[in-house]
Formats: sequence, C-alpha cells, structure tokens
Amino acid sequence: MTTSLEGGIIIYMTKNENASLSLKKIACIALLLIFFFSVGVMASNVKVNNVKIVLSNNYEMNVLTTKTKISEILAENKIVILPEENIVPNLEAELSESRTITITKSSKEGENAIQLAEENSEVSIEQLLGDYTPVVEKLITEQVEVPYETITKDTSDNEEQTSSKVIQEGENGLKEITYKAKFKNDIEIERTILTEKIVREVTNKIVQVNKNNVTSRSSITRTQNEKTTTTTKANTKDTSTLEKKVKGKSPVVKTLNTSAYCACASCCGKSTGITASGVKASSWYTVAAGKAYPVGTVIYIPALKNKPNGGWFVVQDRGGAISNSKLDIFMSSHGEATQYGRRNLECYIYM
Repeated sequence: MTTSLEGGIIIYMTKNENASLSLKKIACIALLLIFFFSVGVMASNVKVNNVKIVLSNNYEMNVLTTKTKISEILAENKIVILPEENIVPNLEAELSESRTITITKSSKEGENAIQLAEENSEVSIEQLLGDYTPVVEKLITEQVEVPYETITKDTSDNEEQTSSKVIQEGENGLKEITYKAKFKNDIEIERTILTEKIVREVTNKIVQVNKNNVTSRSSITRTQNEKTTTTTKANTKDTSTLEKKVKGKSPVVKTLNTSAYCACASCCGKSTGITASGVKASSWYTVAAGKAYPVGTVIYIPALKNKPNGGWFVVQDRGGAISNSKLDIFMSSHGEATQYGRRNLECYIYM
C-alpha cells in the first residue's frame, strides 16, 4: 500500500492500482507513436505535383498540389471556368503526364483542337493550338503599272502593198490599288481589292496602215528628190548647227507633255507665223515652252529623231496655255498638228 498527502487529504493506493495506471500510460504513449508513424507513412505516399495552368488570357501560373483531379486543382486555386471558356483536360479528368491545364476561349477551331487532343494522345494540345494562330488584317496601298495597247488603224483597203506609220507613241498608265490583306504567321493568305484610283492615264500606241500609191517613175524621182532636198536642208540646219551649239554641255533630262500647233486661227491665231521672239516659226524646228526655258534653249527629243529636224528644236515661242511641263511643236499645217496629238516624251534640255 502507498500513502500520499494531497491537499491535506491522505490517499491510500494499493500496488495493483499503481500498476494499472502505469499500464495505461504506456498504452497511451504507444497509441500516439502508432498515430504519428501512420501519418508519416501516409504523408510519404502522397505525391506533390508541380502543375502549370495556362489561363485564357495566356497568363501562366505554376502551383504545387497533391490533388490529381482537374476540378479539385482549380477549386484549390480558386479558378472558375466561365461559360465561354474551354478546358483541357476536362474537369472530371485526372492530371496528365504533361501536368498542364489549358484554359481557352470557346471557338469552333478551339473546340476542334480540344476534341483532337482528347482523341489522339500522340498530339499535344500545344501543337494543335499552334495551328490556330490569330489572323491579322492589314491595309496595303501600292501603285501598279498599266501596260498600253497597240491599236492598228488599217486604211489600205486590203491592198497588198502597204506601209505602216506610228501616229502616236504608247505610254503605260499608273493606278493606285488599296487591298485588305490577311496574314497568318506573317504569311499572306488572302487579298481583297477595296479601291482603285487612276494616277496616270494609259496612252495607247496608234499605228496606221496605208496603201502605197503607185505613181510614175518621174513622179517618184521628183518626190524623192524633193524629200531629199528638204531633209538635207533640215538636217543641215537642225542637226549640224544645233548639235554643234550644245556640244560639250550636259542636258537636263525631263519628260514633257508635247503637243503641236500651226499658224492657223484654230491653233494660235498667228496668221503671220511670227513667234514671241520676233522670228518666223519654222516647222519641226520652233517650239513654244514655259518661262522656265529661255528663248534660244535647245531641246533634243530622241523619239522624234526620224523627223525632218532630226529631233532638234529651239525655244522661240510662248503660249498662254504652255506651262513648264508642256512643249508645243510648230507644224506646217493644221492637219499635221492635229495628227500629232499629244504625247509624253523624254526631252534633253540644253540651257
């Protein structure tokens, strides 16, 4: 028997009672040790996963979780799937080996990608979504050259012997086109024309086919002699004199809009043919130009090198409608001036 004093009260304990208390203490300690050991074993069996979650706005987050079900992982991280969003894998699925959860906005293409990803385990969702990159639209404006056409005017009445003459030289036009273009991965996949605007009109080349007139030998000889004499004089006057005058000088090369005029009232009203410089106008020699080109300026036009003057002209006249971008060539008759029309030609200007 054991005697103890507690609070003035004497307690008597037998040996059996003391032994019973000791056994109870040992049992409690043993139970606690078994509990902690079990918890430790359970904790060691739980796997912690590093999961990547890609939100629909392309924001990526990495979380640590012991959960394996997709819905539980999202709930644990307080992520709510909106009605217009899709998720791969689906909410009821288990976490895949890639440890990636992808949330995208709903679209027909996105749904197809998700379906393919779920059906084909060999294709990753990242690969499939890469094929559905956004399409970018751009406005593109560019200038395109419009080629001229050659128009043939046949006045030969189906004669066998004919000759061709270029009445008007051709010049390409220019138009400005605005497109709406679609690009995917920086590659143009579609183009739609929105507007077209003509910047420069096309000047078609006109060729006239004439029949050769059969004349007597004496007429042919006389005509050839007259043409030879005229050409020789013109070439002597224009080519020799003017070319020598500008020899060694460097010209200014410009494209001018050329037309033709004569001394009739319909053209300029100069019945006397006297130019603004005071001299009489000469066919295929005198030109009217803007004030930027002083009187006496020599101009060579390669496109007219086969004409009587050999392509050489002198500024001797002015005109109310003649600007610095235009040139008016004096002709011997109104018919010849009308036939010449209007042409944009390259000019070599010696000032």
